Amino acid sequence: MKAIKKLILLLALLFASSTMYSQNADSKNVNQLFKEFSKERSVTRVSIGRVPMTFINLFSGMRGVRGVEVLDFSESPAAVKERLNRNIRSLQDDDFEKLMSVNDSGQRVDIWVRTQRETIRELVVMASGDDTALIRIRGRIRLSELDNVMSNVGNTNRR
Repeated sequence: MKAIKKLILLLALLFASSTMYSQNADSKNVNQLFKEFSKERSVTRVSIGRVPMTFINLFSGMRGVRGVEVLDFSESPAAVKERLNRNIRSLQDDDFEKLMSVNDSGQRVDIWVRTQRETIRELVVMASGDDTALIRIRGRIRLSELDNVMSNVGNTNRR
């Protein structure tokens, strides 16, 4: 009788661990998400590297941005968008922290950041709904510079 109980307990533990493993195997990190969906034929990928960003930084007032990558899903079929939405919902990345999430009228926006001390190394915006897109900004952006840019944007909108 004890052997049967041990066997049942062992099988239950084995089943539980395999279920947890399969859930983690389905979840992706940020790099895997960009890599997978940049290969989709229906996704438009725009990447701006370090040299063009140097010129853009001169005019934008934002220093430290070294690259921008945008994946636009506007021409993608609903199945691709739904797969992206599932991946965003199950996203797990220990290097990133979710800064905010907004859900408004079927449009959802998640913003994730990877920081190092007082510096943003990557900022990722994931938009789903009508305007589905993934946006990744890489660089060394000081939080103080981000505050300055945001306050300048606020002053510009008041004019």
